Amino acid sequence: MMKLLSEQVFKPGAFPDYTYVSRISPELNFNYEIRLMQALKISGCLTSIVGPSKMGKTVLCEKVIEFEKLVEVSGGDFTVRNDFWKVLSIKVGLALEGEYSETHHSINEKAQKGLSRTERYIASKDKVIEYFKEEGKVLVLDDFHYAPEEVQVYIAQQLKDAIRKEFKAIVVTLPHRADDAIRKNADLSGRLSLINIEPWTADELKQIAIKGFKELNAHISDEIATRIATESLTSPQLMQYICLSISTLIDLDNETGERIVDETKLEDSFKFTTLNFEYRDVIKTLKEGPNTRGKQRKIFDVITGEFMDVYGLIMKSLEDNPPLMELSLDELKTRIDILTENSVEKVDKKRIKDGLNQLQSIINEKETIFQVFEWKENMLYILEPLFLFYLRWGVH
Repeated sequence: MMKLLSEQVFKPGAFPDYTYVSRISPELNFNYEIRLMQALKISGCLTSIVGPSKMGKTVLCEKVIEFEKLVEVSGGDFTVRNDFWKVLSIKVGLALEGEYSETHHSINEKAQKGLSRTERYIASKDKVIEYFKEEGKVLVLDDFHYAPEEVQVYIAQQLKDAIRKEFKAIVVTLPHRADDAIRKNADLSGRLSLINIEPWTADELKQIAIKGFKELNAHISDEIATRIATESLTSPQLMQYICLSISTLIDLDNETGERIVDETKLEDSFKFTTLNFEYRDVIKTLKEGPNTRGKQRKIFDVITGEFMDVYGLIMKSLEDNPPLMELSLDELKTRIDILTENSVEKVDKKRIKDGLNQLQSIINEKETIFQVFEWKENMLYILEPLFLFYLRWGVH
């Protein structure tokens, strides 16, 4: 039997053949694969999968749907309303324009012979729907929240009509982003198959490391696997990245290398993993905050010996242990109070809240890579686990 390489076992950006973990949906005590299979069998229903970023939502679709039947597009592919069917046409290789001929017979008693005509066509919604049905294709519309709000509403309207014609589609989005166009759309009431993907637990994430290192004939203790799972921030993709980094640093692909994963290389592997991510400019921008327009900001004394304004303190507080994907205003205030315990003046909630509002405004005006968190109703939601991991272990 051919020896497996670490890159074949730990695959952050592709389907994990050797480390796939089937998870149980806590809502109904069935695994997610069975739930998705059932959802796709319900005619006239749109499947909505909602879950945090990097939680394996797309991998779940790839597990359940045959590769050749899967048509993946992103919400970011649609910038104007009329893009929807055009993008799908291009994706599946349908000609956008062409000619067709039809022959018909006149019912006029004076013209009994067949008549034919040739006309040009532009690929329409109906042609795309027909193709999907004939070929058994399933649309997976990933990152639906990246589409502009008005485009989301338009797509929802188009999908409502399409699913009535047995067009199969799955819409994937984040739990607290703009999913109103789908889940709170009255026109889709009763026509949705809802699947909520819960964040991965440490025990579930550990299985990736345990299964993977076993395939590579390497030993990893439960304690070490737990430590990696904690730093993976509920993300199986990040878990795959870290395990691959560990494999590289201890040279598991070398037959003569040490085959034990211990704590000596853990922090190095965390730092090594951040080399794959590009968040330095994002962090720099958020730490700087908005343009001061010549006004001097309030600076606070930090226990690390540094001096920071409220924007630096917010970012610094996110780095602290334990790493959390959601923090309330009170939790942020507590972390900042600890950071500034030696400062004469304390940072009040209003200053923190105003700072978060300003950071949210900056994020809203920036490109996709800056969409790393969302401040909403006194809760800060980390949207991108890789960002928080970089904030904790990267050079910035």
